[in-house]
Amino acid sequence: MGNAVTEMLTNPTLLLALCVSLAVFATIYTVAMPFFEGDTLKRRMKAVSNEREQIRARERARLNSETSRTRLRTENNTSVRQVVEKLNLRKLLVDDNTISRLKMAGYRSQNALNTFLFARFCLPFFFLVVAVVYIFVLDVLPDSELTTRLLAVIAATAAGFYLPSLMIANQIGKRQASIRRAWPDALDLLLICVESGVSMEQGLRRVAEEIAEQSAPLAEELVLTTAELSFLQDRRTALDNLALRTGIEDVRAVVQALMQADRFGTPIAQALRVLAQESRDQRMNAAEKKAAALPPKLTVPMIVFFLPVLIAVILGPAILQVMDTF
Repeated sequence: MGNAVTEMLTNPTLLLALCVSLAVFATIYTVAMPFFEGDTLKRRMKAVSNEREQIRARERARLNSETSRTRLRTENNTSVRQVVEKLNLRKLLVDDNTISRLKMAGYRSQNALNTFLFARFCLPFFFLVVAVVYIFVLDVLPDSELTTRLLAVIAATAAGFYLPSLMIANQIGKRQASIRRAWPDALDLLLICVESGVSMEQGLRRVAEEIAEQSAPLAEELVLTTAELSFLQDRRTALDNLALRTGIEDVRAVVQALMQADRFGTPIAQALRVLAQESRDQRMNAAEKKAAALPPKLTVPMIVFFLPVLIAVILGPAILQVMDTF
């Protein structure tokens, strides 16, 4: 029975069929998923609204008593949090950059940090067990040496350890790309609001409502900034948190301009106009750079896929005639 299962799992035909099935499923999922997606924007904005209520509750609790604040922090005791606290994973795996990267990826709650630490602790052991079973028990690499097998197991364990970080990096890249695309338009809208005499909080709230269809992450960050401007004692802290959560230099430059205007009382309309134009120029330069890099990237696919077909179509009839002649 065991030999039959091993032969079935190591059969190249079966593995090829599984790979083809996964490829077909992924293709169908990619094509059909946009038709079944719901309104994710409403869900995200609702989550931001809930987080705003949490900020209000946290600030009220901080002003009321230290005991209430401690009680709020100790809520939501999940099993993941208990595992993290018992194993002291925060001291082992958390550095100064971990929390900031989670915030840039859009995960700002304490439960997100606990989930990240739990995944980073458990996935290496899971990948280790899977690699050991697949390599040593099922004997997938029968002709390989012991050193090669051990290296494969170590590589699988390392992949499990770095997989959560790679997922966070991927999420950060997606959010930053979305924010960069919509940031010049958001600055133009904010400039219009400022020149019309609207306050900073109302202007950011209005920009968040208008820019939500174009970039949900940017709208989310602006709503959180509006909430922090309303409840935090230091406005500069709220603006600085916006730059830290996004991790984009263009946003940081605008934040510096807003902080200087708030400190010295200078008008910010001209600064916003210049920064919006610079952001738009940088976006255009990035698009031109990608367009210029497209021909070299298309060279290899054209040589590999198009050139053999052209040769077969052009020279195929001549080759057949020569074969018939001789």
